[in-house]
Amino acid sequence: MATTPGTPRLLRAMNDRAALDLLLSQGPLSRTTLGHLTGLSKPTASQLLARLEAANLVRASGTTAGRPGPNAQLYEINGNAAYVAGLDVTPARIRSAIADLTGKVVGSYELPTPGRSAKGTVERVVKAIEGAAGEAGLNRANLHRVSIGTPGGFDPTTGRLRYATHLPGWHAPHLLEELAAAIVVPLEVENDVNLAAVAERQVGHAQESENFVLLWGEEGIGAAIVVNGRLHRGATGGAGEVAFLPLPGTPLVRNVGRNNAGGFQELAGGEPVLALARAHGIKARTPESAIAAALATPGAGDAVLSEFAHRLAVGLAAIVAVVDPELIVLAGGVITAGGERLRGLVQDELADLAVPRPRLLMTAIHLDPVLSGALQSALSATRDEIFDTASSPPIS
Repeated sequence: MATTPGTPRLLRAMNDRAALDLLLSQGPLSRTTLGHLTGLSKPTASQLLARLEAANLVRASGTTAGRPGPNAQLYEINGNAAYVAGLDVTPARIRSAIADLTGKVVGSYELPTPGRSAKGTVERVVKAIEGAAGEAGLNRANLHRVSIGTPGGFDPTTGRLRYATHLPGWHAPHLLEELAAAIVVPLEVENDVNLAAVAERQVGHAQESENFVLLWGEEGIGAAIVVNGRLHRGATGGAGEVAFLPLPGTPLVRNVGRNNAGGFQELAGGEPVLALARAHGIKARTPESAIAAALATPGAGDAVLSEFAHRLAVGLAAIVAVVDPELIVLAGGVITAGGERLRGLVQDELADLAVPRPRLLMTAIHLDPVLSGALQSALSATRDEIFDTASSPPIS
């Protein structure tokens, strides 16, 4: 039976959720501090903590020893109440991690997959999950949810991967069903750049931004678009696939789906960045190292950075004209290699090319942003589920 608004049980559940969120963001907390932050009386706060402790959602975690006055018991979220897995999939490897309910990473694993065939995709995913779970001393049965990030996007109308022809084994017509059956626990598969934006929204610069764009630059160019606090995926999962965006400065690419190329990619993707650096006498093996070398090379390096910033700003001007975000986050190894100097150059160029003037920041998530976003996405859904004490059996 649905809970009706205003019932004592619903009010208790609302207080429970408020307390759990505070313990996540500020804990460990004493009963008195929790009561003060929630506005609850001491007896009500005591009853709340007793309920949550009985439900295995919180646990005692020491006292306020060393502070003025009598020692008080501290409480924290019980991280062992739930575990989630996140995966970051590329053509060369699958990186996986396990986090407990607090977000603490307790296990990780990397499975190299160079030159892999289209066969065995499900088995490789399972192996990556089990590798991280094993390091954490867990097994798949301990997981509440799994989130996987891949290039491209799965079309919600067909369930098939689009915009990522370079990822063998992920285009089978029933792959999502096969993965769900093998993993058993709830599964979500999301675009990798979208997950980097989730990480930025949850623990990065975009925590207070309802409308922002994350521009991703590595071998490929991509973007994630957040509108009114929600990821915008588009009708076929292709929102943000800006590599295909026709732009001045490059030939018009036709049949982009088959060629897997487009204007913005031809302007600011990995290979064009390497070519730009070499044209100015800067030798490098990767686009990321080319931009890093440009930073350390006066003269030629200045020219490389200025041109790269111009190219990024040309693409961003087209995006800004349509989306009008309050914030743009620059991410991905090639772009972040340019640091604040590149960010400033892009900001100046964009100011000349676009009417809106969004803030422009380098990402705050420097370590495994896609994997971080996968974990954050899985944690958000898991917390919504197990923190909902209104739908749980009453605790005596």
